[in-house]
Amino acid sequence: MARTTTHDESPTSIPGATTTGLTAPGTRRSRIGPLVTLAMGAGLVAAVAFAATPVVPVEESALTGAVLCGFAVGWAALWMLSHRYTDRPQRWAAAPALYMGVAGLLLVAGGSPVREALTWVWPLTLLALVTWMWQRTRHAMPSRGGRIQLYLVFSVLAAAAVGGGYEAIGEATDHATMPSTGRLVDVDGHRLYLSCVGSGSPTVVLEPGAGGTSAQMGWIAPEVAGHTRVCVYDRAGRGWSQPADTAQDGAQIAADLHTLLHRAGEAGPYVLAGHSFGGLYVRIFAERYPDEVAGLVLLESTAAQGPATSAASSEGNARDAVSRFAAVAAVAGRIGVARLLAQTDWAELPSQSQTEIRTSNSQAGWFGSTVEEYLRAGPSAREAASFRDFGDKPLLVVTAGRHPQSWMAAQSRLLDLSTNSTQEIVGGAGHIDLLVTKRYAAETAAAIIAVVESGRDSRPQVTYE
Repeated sequence: MARTTTHDESPTSIPGATTTGLTAPGTRRSRIGPLVTLAMGAGLVAAVAFAATPVVPVEESALTGAVLCGFAVGWAALWMLSHRYTDRPQRWAAAPALYMGVAGLLLVAGGSPVREALTWVWPLTLLALVTWMWQRTRHAMPSRGGRIQLYLVFSVLAAAAVGGGYEAIGEATDHATMPSTGRLVDVDGHRLYLSCVGSGSPTVVLEPGAGGTSAQMGWIAPEVAGHTRVCVYDRAGRGWSQPADTAQDGAQIAADLHTLLHRAGEAGPYVLAGHSFGGLYVRIFAERYPDEVAGLVLLESTAAQGPATSAASSEGNARDAVSRFAAVAAVAGRIGVARLLAQTDWAELPSQSQTEIRTSNSQAGWFGSTVEEYLRAGPSAREAASFRDFGDKPLLVVTAGRHPQSWMAAQSRLLDLSTNSTQEIVGGAGHIDLLVTKRYAAETAAAIIAVVESGRDSRPQVTYE
């Protein structure tokens, strides 16, 4: 007589087994979706952990390599776990694991020279790899959920490959738009871009705000140059300047500017004009080198925050973490993100300045240095708080009129820094308008010239019209 059964005798069923997608070793299941999630998550965690490892240098290429090694762990995990826990092993996953692992180790060991050598190679090879993986997944991955997850990852990788090719072509043509004036000056291991025009004393030094470059002074610098010598420059990793190995907080920026001016032969006294974050940097400069500063112009300056601290008092671990994060963020520039963001409308500036801004802001270094600048805003503001007394030297606070009362009050408190201070409110102007809108930039230039004239004539008060 035939025997019938009412229970499942499948070899994949074991007493007490759960349905999480993983089973005991030696059994097989075809559900692989949760395993894909686990493997991709492991890769992401490994990438973060490797990038944070102290033995990996705080340098873009090395940190990029560390992140790639982390992602290689994720692909290797998919390959191994699918062999061990499923009846549909994903053998193809060994290819991206090998690709990213080898590339990562080369970048960690070889640094920038290896990255530059791979500039034209990796976008094409990655795109080819993604195309192959997409095809293999269609046949080898039984789980619809697993396929969807992998297709999302493949889409990100394909976008990175296309963006990387776009960036490589862009950087190859960027040199054609470099300004004809100015030069690169060595400042303790990296070179900073400096351009000085006009004649007379005191020399005006223009300091742009967060993420800003010398090109933003396209209206102001020529106007001031008609009355005295004026210098514009790009901070490290920004515009035409090279990145620096040192952490770029306000104290370091002020020290680099001082070294730059002296090595370029641009002697003081200086009238420093700082916009937004630049206002923090010129105050730190004035605190460190008071005998070389004849006057200050604070243009929509960011407020300093107490208690005052020095760069030396900042926690080393926190500074290292910021540097690591900023270096990893610069990778976004390598896949074209910065180049897309650089297409912001700068139509209020002269056409040459527009071109220079879009070109300089397209560089991978701009993205990373701007991220670092914002991350170090707190320490920079506390360092600037140490500057409390400018004596009777001329100080002009220029404030845009389109702000809430809290901002206006903070601007007015800046007048307490000097007994020879004046505030001018530019009605109708916004924060960036003082630099990029021609009619408001003309008022900014007039304010700077007023401080120059006050310093020359030893006037008891700044005269601004």
